[in-house]
Amino acid sequence: MNVDWTIADEALRSIIVTGSERNEPVIVSGFAEGLRCIGIGTDAAVFTYDRTPGYAFKIYSDLALALGKKDMEKQVYERLEGIPYFPVYYGCGERYLVMSHESGVTLLDCLLQGIPVPERVILDVEEARALVSGRGLNPRDIHLKNVILQSGRGKVLDVSEYALEGDDNRWEHLVWAYRFVYPGIEGIKIPAWVLDAIKNGYARLDQANLSLDDFAQRVSQLFSKFLK
Repeated sequence: MNVDWTIADEALRSIIVTGSERNEPVIVSGFAEGLRCIGIGTDAAVFTYDRTPGYAFKIYSDLALALGKKDMEKQVYERLEGIPYFPVYYGCGERYLVMSHESGVTLLDCLLQGIPVPERVILDVEEARALVSGRGLNPRDIHLKNVILQSGRGKVLDVSEYALEGDDNRWEHLVWAYRFVYPGIEGIKIPAWVLDAIKNGYARLDQANLSLDDFAQRVSQLFSKFLK
Protein backbone atom coordinates (compact mmCIF):
# COMPACT_ATOMS: atom_id res chain seq x y z
CA MET A 1 0.00 0.00 0.00
CA ASN A 2 1.16 3.54 -0.75
CA VAL A 3 -0.13 5.17 2.45
CA ASP A 4 2.09 5.17 5.56
CA TRP A 5 -0.02 3.58 8.30
CA THR A 6 2.01 5.29 11.05
CA ILE A 7 0.13 8.55 10.40
CA ALA A 8 -2.80 6.93 12.26
CA ASP A 9 -0.81 6.64 15.49
CA GLU A 10 -1.82 10.02 16.92
CA ALA A 11 -5.52 9.34 16.33
CA LEU A 12 -5.23 5.87 17.86
CA ARG A 13 -3.73 7.35 21.03
CA SER A 14 -7.06 9.10 21.60
CA ILE A 15 -8.84 5.77 22.08
CA ILE A 16 -9.12 3.93 25.39
CA VAL A 17 -10.08 0.25 25.34
CA THR A 18 -11.18 -1.17 28.70
CA GLY A 19 -11.30 -4.91 29.25
CA SER A 20 -13.18 -7.11 31.70
CA GLU A 21 -11.95 -10.02 33.80
CA ARG A 22 -15.34 -11.69 33.15
CA ASN A 23 -14.51 -12.18 29.45
CA GLU A 24 -17.09 -9.61 28.37
CA PRO A 25 -16.72 -7.34 25.31
CA VAL A 26 -14.34 -4.43 25.80
CA ILE A 27 -15.63 -0.89 26.32
CA VAL A 28 -14.32 1.79 23.95
CA SER A 29 -14.04 5.46 24.89
CA GLY A 30 -12.41 8.49 23.29
CA PHE A 31 -12.73 10.06 19.86
CA ALA A 32 -10.60 11.08 16.89
CA GLU A 33 -11.84 12.52 13.61
CA GLY A 34 -11.85 9.88 10.87
CA LEU A 35 -11.39 6.93 13.22
CA ARG A 36 -14.15 4.30 13.04
CA CYS A 37 -14.70 1.24 15.23
CA ILE A 38 -15.59 -1.76 13.06
CA GLY A 39 -15.39 -4.57 15.59
CA ILE A 40 -15.34 -5.30 19.31
CA GLY A 41 -14.09 -8.43 21.07
CA THR A 42 -13.21 -9.47 24.60
CA ASP A 43 -9.56 -8.40 24.33
CA ALA A 44 -9.53 -5.59 21.78
CA ALA A 45 -11.43 -3.35 19.39
CA VAL A 46 -10.69 -2.89 15.67
CA PHE A 47 -10.65 0.45 13.89
CA THR A 48 -10.16 1.94 10.45
CA TYR A 49 -8.85 5.45 9.79
CA ASP A 50 -9.98 7.60 6.89
CA ARG A 51 -6.45 8.80 6.14
CA THR A 52 -5.05 5.26 5.91
CA PRO A 53 -7.47 3.33 3.67
CA GLY A 54 -6.86 -0.39 3.42
CA TYR A 55 -5.53 -0.79 6.96
CA ALA A 56 -7.19 -2.04 10.15
CA PHE A 57 -5.89 -1.32 13.65
CA LYS A 58 -6.53 -3.74 16.51
CA ILE A 59 -6.21 -1.87 19.84
CA TYR A 60 -5.89 -4.04 22.95
CA SER A 61 -7.14 -3.33 26.44
CA ASP A 62 -4.59 -2.80 29.22
CA LEU A 63 -5.72 -6.12 30.69
CA ALA A 64 -5.02 -7.98 27.44
CA LEU A 65 -1.66 -6.21 27.06
CA ALA A 66 -0.66 -7.24 30.58
CA LEU A 67 -1.45 -10.86 29.65
CA GLY A 68 0.79 -10.61 26.58
CA LYS A 69 -2.04 -11.14 24.11
CA LYS A 70 -0.88 -8.49 21.63
CA ASP A 71 2.61 -9.97 21.42
CA MET A 72 1.22 -13.47 21.14
CA GLU A 73 -1.05 -12.54 18.24
CA LYS A 74 1.78 -10.63 16.56
CA GLN A 75 3.93 -13.76 16.61
CA VAL A 76 1.06 -15.81 15.16
CA TYR A 77 0.58 -13.38 12.27
CA GLU A 78 4.29 -13.46 11.53
CA ARG A 79 4.19 -17.26 11.31
CA LEU A 80 1.14 -17.12 9.00
CA GLU A 81 2.87 -14.84 6.49
CA GLY A 82 1.96 -15.68 2.90
CA ILE A 83 -1.22 -17.67 3.66
CA PRO A 84 -3.97 -15.91 1.65
CA TYR A 85 -6.87 -16.81 3.95
CA PHE A 86 -5.92 -14.30 6.63
CA PRO A 87 -5.40 -10.52 6.80
CA VAL A 88 -1.90 -9.31 5.95
CA TYR A 89 0.13 -8.21 8.97
CA TYR A 90 2.02 -4.92 8.54
CA GLY A 91 3.38 -3.95 11.94
CA CYS A 92 2.46 -2.75 15.40
CA GLY A 93 2.32 0.17 17.77
CA GLU A 94 2.56 0.23 21.54
CA ARG A 95 -1.03 -0.94 22.03
CA TYR A 96 -2.12 -2.17 18.59
CA LEU A 97 -1.48 -4.39 15.60
CA VAL A 98 -1.82 -3.22 11.99
CA MET A 99 -3.41 -5.49 9.40
CA SER A 100 -5.10 -5.27 6.04
CA HIS A 101 -8.73 -4.20 6.24
CA GLU A 102 -10.75 -7.08 4.81
CA SER A 103 -14.17 -6.20 3.43
CA GLY A 104 -17.05 -8.65 3.41
CA VAL A 105 -19.93 -9.92 5.50
CA THR A 106 -19.47 -12.37 8.34
CA LEU A 107 -21.15 -15.76 8.26
CA LEU A 108 -23.34 -14.47 11.09
CA ASP A 109 -24.45 -11.57 8.90
CA CYS A 110 -25.16 -14.03 6.10
CA LEU A 111 -27.61 -15.86 8.36
CA LEU A 112 -29.23 -12.65 9.55
CA GLN A 113 -29.57 -11.24 6.03
CA GLY A 114 -30.39 -14.48 4.20
CA ILE A 115 -27.22 -14.37 2.08
CA PRO A 116 -26.38 -17.85 0.76
CA VAL A 117 -23.03 -19.24 1.93
CA PRO A 118 -21.34 -21.20 -0.87
CA GLU A 119 -19.53 -24.42 -0.05
CA ARG A 120 -16.33 -22.81 -1.34
CA VAL A 121 -16.22 -20.75 1.87
CA ILE A 122 -16.24 -23.89 4.01
CA LEU A 123 -13.53 -25.49 1.87
CA ASP A 124 -11.39 -22.35 2.08
CA VAL A 125 -11.51 -22.37 5.88
CA GLU A 126 -10.71 -26.08 5.91
CA GLU A 127 -7.64 -25.41 3.75
CA ALA A 128 -6.67 -22.46 5.94
CA ARG A 129 -6.82 -24.68 9.03
CA ALA A 130 -4.63 -27.28 7.38
CA LEU A 131 -2.03 -24.65 6.44
CA VAL A 132 -2.08 -23.23 9.97
CA SER A 133 -1.51 -26.69 11.45
CA GLY A 134 1.34 -27.18 9.01
CA ARG A 135 3.11 -24.23 10.59
CA GLY A 136 2.86 -25.66 14.07
CA LEU A 137 -0.09 -23.56 15.22
CA ASN A 138 -3.53 -24.54 16.49
CA PRO A 139 -6.45 -23.18 14.37
CA ARG A 140 -9.13 -22.83 17.05
CA ASP A 141 -11.91 -20.35 17.96
CA ILE A 142 -13.20 -20.16 14.38
CA HIS A 143 -16.87 -19.17 14.48
CA LEU A 144 -19.58 -17.26 12.63
CA LYS A 145 -18.29 -13.80 13.56
CA ASN A 146 -14.72 -14.21 12.39
CA VAL A 147 -15.20 -15.83 9.00
CA ILE A 148 -16.21 -13.49 6.18
CA LEU A 149 -17.64 -14.03 2.73
CA GLN A 150 -15.40 -12.14 0.31
CA SER A 151 -16.15 -12.34 -3.43
CA GLY A 152 -17.48 -15.86 -3.02
CA ARG A 153 -14.48 -17.04 -0.98
CA GLY A 154 -13.79 -17.45 2.72
CA LYS A 155 -11.36 -15.49 4.88
CA VAL A 156 -10.62 -15.82 8.60
CA LEU A 157 -10.18 -12.64 10.62
CA ASP A 158 -9.14 -13.59 14.16
CA VAL A 159 -6.02 -15.65 14.97
CA SER A 160 -5.69 -14.65 18.62
CA GLU A 161 -6.00 -18.20 20.01
CA TYR A 162 -3.82 -20.08 17.54
CA ALA A 163 -0.93 -20.32 20.02
CA LEU A 164 -3.13 -21.99 22.64
CA GLU A 165 -3.58 -25.71 23.14
CA GLY A 166 -6.76 -27.77 22.88
CA ASP A 167 -9.51 -28.12 20.30
CA ASP A 168 -12.71 -26.24 21.09
CA ASN A 169 -14.49 -28.07 18.21
CA ARG A 170 -16.32 -24.89 17.21
CA TRP A 171 -15.41 -25.14 13.53
CA GLU A 172 -16.10 -28.86 13.36
CA HIS A 173 -19.58 -28.26 14.79
CA LEU A 174 -20.20 -25.42 12.32
CA VAL A 175 -19.26 -27.68 9.41
CA TRP A 176 -21.62 -30.33 10.75
CA ALA A 177 -24.43 -27.74 10.95
CA TYR A 178 -23.63 -26.53 7.43
CA ARG A 179 -24.01 -30.06 6.08
CA PHE A 180 -27.10 -31.16 8.00
CA VAL A 181 -29.02 -28.04 9.12
CA TYR A 182 -28.13 -25.21 6.77
CA PRO A 183 -29.64 -26.72 3.57
CA GLY A 184 -33.10 -26.28 5.12
CA ILE A 185 -32.61 -22.58 5.90
CA GLU A 186 -30.32 -21.37 3.11
CA GLY A 187 -31.39 -17.97 1.79
CA ILE A 188 -33.82 -17.37 4.67
CA LYS A 189 -33.31 -14.42 7.03
CA ILE A 190 -32.92 -15.85 10.52
CA PRO A 191 -33.96 -13.50 13.36
CA ALA A 192 -31.27 -12.58 15.86
CA TRP A 193 -33.31 -14.06 18.73
CA VAL A 194 -33.23 -17.50 17.09
CA LEU A 195 -29.47 -17.37 16.65
CA ASP A 196 -29.04 -16.09 20.21
CA ALA A 197 -31.10 -19.00 21.51
CA ILE A 198 -28.90 -21.45 19.62
CA LYS A 199 -25.73 -19.72 20.81
CA ASN A 200 -26.84 -19.80 24.44
CA GLY A 201 -27.85 -23.43 24.14
CA TYR A 202 -24.53 -24.32 22.55
CA ALA A 203 -22.64 -22.57 25.36
CA ARG A 204 -24.48 -24.76 27.88
CA LEU A 205 -24.10 -27.96 25.87
CA ASP A 206 -21.68 -29.64 28.29
CA GLN A 207 -23.55 -28.56 31.41
CA ALA A 208 -26.82 -29.85 29.97
CA ASN A 209 -25.25 -33.29 29.46
CA LEU A 210 -26.55 -33.37 25.89
CA SER A 211 -24.87 -34.98 22.92
CA LEU A 212 -24.34 -32.91 19.79
CA ASP A 213 -27.01 -34.98 18.03
CA ASP A 214 -29.54 -34.27 20.77
CA PHE A 215 -28.70 -30.57 20.64
CA ALA A 216 -29.02 -30.61 16.84
CA GLN A 217 -32.48 -32.15 17.16
CA ARG A 218 -33.55 -29.31 19.46
CA VAL A 219 -32.11 -26.76 17.00
CA SER A 220 -34.02 -28.37 14.16
CA GLN A 221 -37.22 -28.19 16.19
CA LEU A 222 -36.57 -24.50 16.84
CA PHE A 223 -36.09 -23.83 13.12
CA SER A 224 -39.17 -25.84 12.22
CA LYS A 225 -41.27 -23.68 14.56
CA PHE A 226 -39.78 -20.52 13.08
CA LEU A 227 -40.33 -21.64 9.48
CA LYS A 228 -44.00 -22.51 9.97
